[in-house]
Amino acid sequence: MDFTFTEEQQAAAEAAKGVFAGVAPDAVPSPALTPGAVAETCDRALWGRLADADLLSLLLDTRYGGAGLDAIALCLVLRESARVLARVPLLESSAAAATVQAFGGEEAKADLLARAGRGETVLTVAAHGRTGHDPAEQSVTARQDGGGWVLDGVQTAVPWAYDADVTLVPAHTATGRTVLGLVPRRHEGVLPAEQVSTSGERLGELRLESARLAPRDVIDADGAWEWLRDLLATGTCALALGLGERVLRMTGEYTGKREQFGFPIATFQAVAVQAADRYIDLRAMEATLWQAAWRIASGAPGPLPAAGDVAVAKIWAAEGVRRVVQTAQHLHGGFGADVDYPLHRYHAWAKHLELSLGPAAAHEEALGDLLATHPPA
Repeated sequence: MDFTFTEEQQAAAEAAKGVFAGVAPDAVPSPALTPGAVAETCDRALWGRLADADLLSLLLDTRYGGAGLDAIALCLVLRESARVLARVPLLESSAAAATVQAFGGEEAKADLLARAGRGETVLTVAAHGRTGHDPAEQSVTARQDGGGWVLDGVQTAVPWAYDADVTLVPAHTATGRTVLGLVPRRHEGVLPAEQVSTSGERLGELRLESARLAPRDVIDADGAWEWLRDLLATGTCALALGLGERVLRMTGEYTGKREQFGFPIATFQAVAVQAADRYIDLRAMEATLWQAAWRIASGAPGPLPAAGDVAVAKIWAAEGVRRVVQTAQHLHGGFGADVDYPLHRYHAWAKHLELSLGPAAAHEEALGDLLATHPPA
């Protein structure tokens, strides 16, 4: 395997480092001390800086003002964003825009893409279904009526629902096909309800009651939802990796200074072994992430569909990020729970990412199904 990044991908990562350099993880109230959401909206100032740096249009073609890069470049930027707990819908808006570009109609592209790349229109995706455990596409029905489409159902935990102008909603038809509805935030038949994540961010439950959409606002191309779902999952793995790397660095800095019996606790074998185990977790998360991102970006064939590589990345990310933050809390002792120290914020965000990815056992089952249907030659 050659995971060498191109000059363009490296330039995107460097630009992201510059934009995120001044972001403070504790810029909003602590989720441990806030009964509701920690803020009404995302970090709009940071969103504007990302737009100015052309980091919101990475995946868009040049005709829409984009850089024409790929999922690997996006994951590099997401990795940097997670290190500072950036409160922006970078993953969701980028993935949704890329899906509209790849599968949407010309009218939708003309309306959304250039504005999304400039940060003027924010997109998100309803990807968690009714309960967070069932397939998202099974939670909403879509039927054609009078030349348009009618959507009914519920999607839970929609990220940045109150910041997004348009939400991409997967829905199933009577024939079992999956379509994507481009649902405006303010639209007849769209009933949002506030939810709050473990990180303290504002989510939305999206209820659709006979919500009518014009044909131009529905993507019915085969494979659109599957491609978007894989891109979202891989991007979430990138967020988990960046967060985990930052947490392990914090732990190394703390244990290198904290002394017991006259020695830094980092020199104790029990501490060093635990830190080394978490380093191995992160390297496995990294290798599986880039494999999945490369499959999505290149479309290269493999012994399994790209969904297999995504499943492996999700298994490592969901389990790995949990182990990293738990070990960090353990090695920090009581200091890790101090609300004046940022580690508890990373722990809360890690739990949100773990829940977003879903349990590793479910991904192992999905991987087993793929292996059963694609036996080795």
